[in-house]
Amino acid sequence: MPRRSRRPRTTLLLLVLAAVTIITLDARGGLHVVTSGVRSVASDAFSPVRSGVNAVVEPIGSFLAGSIHYGAVREQNQKLQAEIDQLKMQSAESADQAEALRQLSALLRLPYLNTLQSVPAQVTDFGTSDFAATIDINVGRSDGVQLWMPVVGNGGLVGQVVKVSHHTATVRLITDGQSAVGTRYGPPPGSLAVVNGTGPGKPLSADLVPSNTPLTNGEVFVTSGLQGALFPAGIPVARVVSSHTGDTASQESVSLVPESDLNHLRYVSVVLWGPSA
Repeated sequence: MPRRSRRPRTTLLLLVLAAVTIITLDARGGLHVVTSGVRSVASDAFSPVRSGVNAVVEPIGSFLAGSIHYGAVREQNQKLQAEIDQLKMQSAESADQAEALRQLSALLRLPYLNTLQSVPAQVTDFGTSDFAATIDINVGRSDGVQLWMPVVGNGGLVGQVVKVSHHTATVRLITDGQSAVGTRYGPPPGSLAVVNGTGPGKPLSADLVPSNTPLTNGEVFVTSGLQGALFPAGIPVARVVSSHTGDTASQESVSLVPESDLNHLRYVSVVLWGPSA
């Protein structure tokens, strides 16, 4: 029994001594071939295990790295989108300010007003329905504004004051269904016609134009100055976009569009014209 129990101890001791000897010699540069062989055998022995571990670990590492990378890309895209939105907002504000400046500048030199006095005003609200079209402005009686005074914009006639308070007024646009403006067209002294509104966004129509009257697209109708002195003469009102005569029509069917851009009004001028002006 005692001899059998010493064999494992002796064997273990010999293995430890051999290992220490190999390590010592390898550290000194000896037995390089032996240790290389041992390392090679060990590497071959553990290679399947290492391959299995790599097969599991590498996809996980790639997934985690991809997730981190995706998160960084998404964050960067969000920052970029925020910058784009900011630039768009600034661009829109710049365009809006540029348009406001353009309209204001144009009101200072309206050629069709000649020596007529006018009061500039800012549009504060739009009121539209299927048939009605109005705007509110920030001037009123305290600024000399009275009922039925003409209101003009960059291109021409915008409408006329139909309601006024001390500091504000409401303007009926020429596209409003109740609007009717006396006009002239054609070579001087011009023929008379009435331009009527038919509702917001719809073409204007003209009455009293005899059938077979030669009209050209782009021809401009201007205020006649004969409608109860409500409009001074010579203000552009609308231009022709189409005209035709029906088989039994007694007058020409004329479609026109306003000379002023009524959809983007920011500033207008009230012409101090009329019995109370």
